[in-house]
Amino acid sequence: MPSPFLTIVMYHYVRDLARSRYPEIKGLTPEAFQEQLAYLRKYYYLAGVGEVLAALAGEAELPANAAWLTFDDGYLDHYTNVFPLLLEHRIEGLFFPVARAVKEGRVLDVNKIHFVLAANPDKGAILKNLEELLAEAREAYQLAPWAWYWERHARPSRFDTPEVVFLKEMLQRVLPQPLRTQVVDRLFQKFVSQDEAAFAGGLYMSLEQLRVMQAGGMYIGGHGYDHTWLDTLSPDKQREEATRTREFLGEVGAPQEQWVFSYPYGAVNDTLMAILAEQGCAVGLTTEVGVADLDRDRPLALPRLDTNDLPKDGRARPSQWTRMVMEAGGHR
Repeated sequence: MPSPFLTIVMYHYVRDLARSRYPEIKGLTPEAFQEQLAYLRKYYYLAGVGEVLAALAGEAELPANAAWLTFDDGYLDHYTNVFPLLLEHRIEGLFFPVARAVKEGRVLDVNKIHFVLAANPDKGAILKNLEELLAEAREAYQLAPWAWYWERHARPSRFDTPEVVFLKEMLQRVLPQPLRTQVVDRLFQKFVSQDEAAFAGGLYMSLEQLRVMQAGGMYIGGHGYDHTWLDTLSPDKQREEATRTREFLGEVGAPQEQWVFSYPYGAVNDTLMAILAEQGCAVGLTTEVGVADLDRDRPLALPRLDTNDLPKDGRARPSQWTRMVMEAGGHR
């Protein structure tokens, strides 16, 4: 009997890193993506959105090795490097652009941080500038000493060094919101570009490109209007984000009923899930690491695997995650 598992794989940048201006961006090369796609096609059943929605409604069953491929943030990489491959293999990918980046030509703070980090192999230069900026703002924002922040936030993660984790945490969450925006803007202007609109134009898909992908059989879902930590917002602000996201999906021509939402930063709480459900959202994707169990996990809080959790070699033997779903389906 089929199991209720769904392997959801999360992607961000897919680009020719060596030939790009920012080779240190944490991403996947098109060649590596093609190899991982071969691995996925070998061991998984790449399900459509409609099939998963039917399974969640109890109207159909999925095989144990069902999988979704999800692409966050709406990068131009997805249109140029991912879309043609998915079309070739008739795979429905799920794409989650951020409305503000597409509509207003603004570079998201999270991406400004990515490119500041990628522009500087020596993270010491960024740390020095950040320390100077915080010293300027210490009195106005009643900030703690630098050493206090460093002790609490400089620690390694699954994919980053302590220095990079420290910079990301300080610039994404720890500092007060108005100061975060000011500091990120100044670092971006210093290390990356002073022409934000031009940079955004080369980074994100346009509304027309999203419509082309939608017409080509891809799924376009919600990723917020502003790409903010939604679990920190008031219910009214959460509702506003959900409404504006849904309106944006309407502009793209994407589904506005039984739609799928990918939480920016994976940040979600019960209030937000209730608001999304009111607005017809059927599935929410987090950044919690794991394979979704559709019998046990809440549909609006499904876990995902990162691309780095699975092999990027079409000839690779099944990984631990793959073996788990194969065994659940009775294939050993």
